[in-house]
Amino acid sequence: MRWALVKVALAVTTMVVVAFAVPLGLVVKEMASDRAYGGAERQAAALGPVLAITTDRTQLERALASAETGPGGRIGIHVPAAGKGGNPAEIGARRAAPADVAAAIRLGRASIAQVSGGTSLLQPTAVASGIAVVEVYVPDDALTNGVATSWAVLAGVGLALVIGSVAVADRLGTRMVRPAERLSAAAHDLGRGDLGVRVQEDGPKELRSAASAFNSMADQVVQLLAHERELAADLSHRLRTPLTVLRLNAASLGDGPAAEQTRAAVEQLEREVDQIIRTARAQREHTVQVAAAAGCDAAEVIRERMNFWSALAEDEGRTARVAGVDRPVRVPVARPDLAAALDAMLGNVFRHTPEGTAFAVDVHNADDAVIVLVSDAGAGIADPAAALRRGHGGGGDGSTGLGLDIVRQLAEATGGDVRIGRSVLGGTEIRVWLALDGRRPHPGARRGHRLRRRIGGGAFGRRGRRAARGAVSGAGS
Repeated sequence: MRWALVKVALAVTTMVVVAFAVPLGLVVKEMASDRAYGGAERQAAALGPVLAITTDRTQLERALASAETGPGGRIGIHVPAAGKGGNPAEIGARRAAPADVAAAIRLGRASIAQVSGGTSLLQPTAVASGIAVVEVYVPDDALTNGVATSWAVLAGVGLALVIGSVAVADRLGTRMVRPAERLSAAAHDLGRGDLGVRVQEDGPKELRSAASAFNSMADQVVQLLAHERELAADLSHRLRTPLTVLRLNAASLGDGPAAEQTRAAVEQLEREVDQIIRTARAQREHTVQVAAAAGCDAAEVIRERMNFWSALAEDEGRTARVAGVDRPVRVPVARPDLAAALDAMLGNVFRHTPEGTAFAVDVHNADDAVIVLVSDAGAGIADPAAALRRGHGGGGDGSTGLGLDIVRQLAEATGGDVRIGRSVLGGTEIRVWLALDGRRPHPGARRGHRLRRRIGGGAFGRRGRRAARGAVSGAGS
């Protein structure tokens, strides 16, 4: 795909450059020729007033010497004979053949004659004795003066356009190919049994949609495997009851080869069932670990928890806002752990701020980290550093009741951390850094969009409101 885009850009740009550069080159050449002949016409016209006054050789030689080109041998004058006994006068440089001069006199207008090394402009002018012809020599290099330089500039500009278009096409191709390559590699890894592989959702819209669909499919595969292994374990447990009956019946068979074989078969069957149960449990635990390592969509979890807490916010007259959750944001955190951390932070808002206090949740997707901000418009925390230190104690004697221990452990598990500061709403801001690659994100990293929308306080039943209040009472510690 990348090379196809480069080839298309190269072909299209080359055709455009040729379509514009060739006509421009011809126009430049024509302009140089017109400029040379225009100068020759001006030089010939400058001698016209002198010829109209006099045809004296001395006066004409003096006018010729003071002409624009000077005595460089480029201007000549063909003066007709004065009277029947006079001879024609030839003044200055004369290169045109007599036949060309005679043809110019017959035509009565300027004409061009080919001469050695260039061309001559023949300009007829009426004088007292007839028609004189002013001849201006135009060398070949004057006809192409500046053309080579102009063509070189056009070629350079065209080459620069081709190179630039190829570079841009290569960058666009890379931007499209890399997400596709990551998606292909993830699909191969999933096919080999790596259930924890997930794809970063970036690139063009179509590839982001494909990556999101792949991640959803992988999550569904993990869930199906977990359900299947749980079902296998349950079925194995159900076999224990008939096995117990078989073992009791075998014990009542008495002695003899047939009874011993029956009891041995029952024992072997029990061992096989026990092995199936142990294997199913181990695989189920591995599947759960893989699901946790694969992470979750933070935007989906935040939307779900905000919808839950919005019921209590509506009852208490609080304004709730959320931003940055209108597109998937993958984080290397298990879904239950992230939900528990959000409940702890949101529960602290309801527990430690008066009713009617506004709060907000912002998500910023940086290059190497996801930043979750929970802010409120309350009174704030006087000593954030002390609050973090006491929160680190896990709710001991010095605990402030902020419930930050679970949040801190969640962030540090990814290589991030937790900070407390002053929010834009005027109260407390808890900033949770969830590193995507195990490193602290750079302070100047690009952050995601900050489009905010108001969360509607959906009407929950009385049971849901009681559950929300119960969560608040247990989240503070």
